[in-house]
Amino acid sequence: MPSTVTGMKSQFYTDTQEDKESMSKDSFYDQAAKETLRAAAARIQSNPQKQEVQQVQEEAPVPQQPQAAAPPSQPAEPVAPPPAPAPVEPELQPASVPVAQDVSAAGGDSLGEFDDFDFVDAYDGDPVAHDEQMLPENRAPSAISCAFLGVGGGGGKLAKAFLDLGYTKTLLVNTTVKDQPEGVPSEHFLLLPGADGVGKDISLGKKVLGENSASVEDALRTRIGKVDWLFVMAGGGGGTGSACGALHLSLERYLKSVGGTGKVVYIITKPSSQELLNPTIATNYESLSSDVALQPHILIDNEKQLQLLRGKVGMLGMYPTANKNFAKLVMQVLKLASENSPIQSFDSKDLERVLGTSGRMVIGSTVARDVSKQDIGAMLYQGCLKSSPCPSPGGKASTGVMLLVVTPEMASDPSVSKKLEAAFSYVGGRTDTLFSGVYVKQPLPGLIAISVIGGF
Repeated sequence: MPSTVTGMKSQFYTDTQEDKESMSKDSFYDQAAKETLRAAAARIQSNPQKQEVQQVQEEAPVPQQPQAAAPPSQPAEPVAPPPAPAPVEPELQPASVPVAQDVSAAGGDSLGEFDDFDFVDAYDGDPVAHDEQMLPENRAPSAISCAFLGVGGGGGKLAKAFLDLGYTKTLLVNTTVKDQPEGVPSEHFLLLPGADGVGKDISLGKKVLGENSASVEDALRTRIGKVDWLFVMAGGGGGTGSACGALHLSLERYLKSVGGTGKVVYIITKPSSQELLNPTIATNYESLSSDVALQPHILIDNEKQLQLLRGKVGMLGMYPTANKNFAKLVMQVLKLASENSPIQSFDSKDLERVLGTSGRMVIGSTVARDVSKQDIGAMLYQGCLKSSPCPSPGGKASTGVMLLVVTPEMASDPSVSKKLEAAFSYVGGRTDTLFSGVYVKQPLPGLIAISVIGGF
């Protein structure tokens, strides 16, 4: 034993005379503890990467030997050796360990197999809760996903007519609450700050709309949501509605941001002849007409509407009736394009082609109560233009649509079918591209014809 201990000595630990005298008195366990400490010190000294741990080991106090034995009456309890210091392992560099190394206790499958399909949980959960600000989906049938935006007093009243028909994706924007139509819920109305109306000042109107274009865009995104087509309605004589061209870039950006595949289509009104005598109103109308000239748009002639309704409706109900009739006319085009026909269909792609044509569109309808007339084809075409609330077309159009709604008896009559072909030819000869559709319904007051000619 002394020879073994002597061989383990190092420069950090030397025997003293006291150690030699007490070695014979120490128990075997005390001596083993000392040898363990000496061996640990030697290992630390030989490992230059653990200098900090070595310093801690050097400063650790050596256990003191008992000064005197316990009295004979109370035998001394054996002293337990101090715990040996835990061996210090060399530092390890982090290694790249594959995740799928553990094995599940239940089935023994590799976790890596489940990691390959961890995307399932991401798509399997419940969808995000519906935004409380989002307006409900349109109840009115339509072949295209669309929304309606009314700007200013006149545009707001026209937009309300579509809202009343079930196009709930409708928003009214104005600079004053005084022009808010009665019966429009607050969630369908957006008041722009900066002016309590603009007093037919189109410059001020464009300034206010331009400064609040981000608010309009955000309202469309949070309340209307995802649609493909946006119909914008405005009056041509006021200051706010006539300034709606200032919103065009924001409206296009909105459609792109929601993934809309359609365009912005404008529906504007032309003031009556008496209103156009006012220079301010005339200037505002000319400005709006210029702003939308290159965009798909429908122009409603208020003078023509007054002539068609004069004697039928009182002054108080004239414009509400005109707006309602126009909204129902547009609704029939959107609705028929969504329906199947046993004869010939006008589908959604045809409708998108017509609506997307740049320039002015003319829309009208008529009814032929006597289908036995030989010139019924010309009557239907001329009747649609005559009863249209739009100004008469000029020149050749790019696209044309003729939709006919007949009863089962008309559809079964060979002579009527021949005359209907003449109606299609009248429209086709005046347009570069013709779309047509024949639908069978009952009861009807007669043969219904609806025409849309665009690209003037």
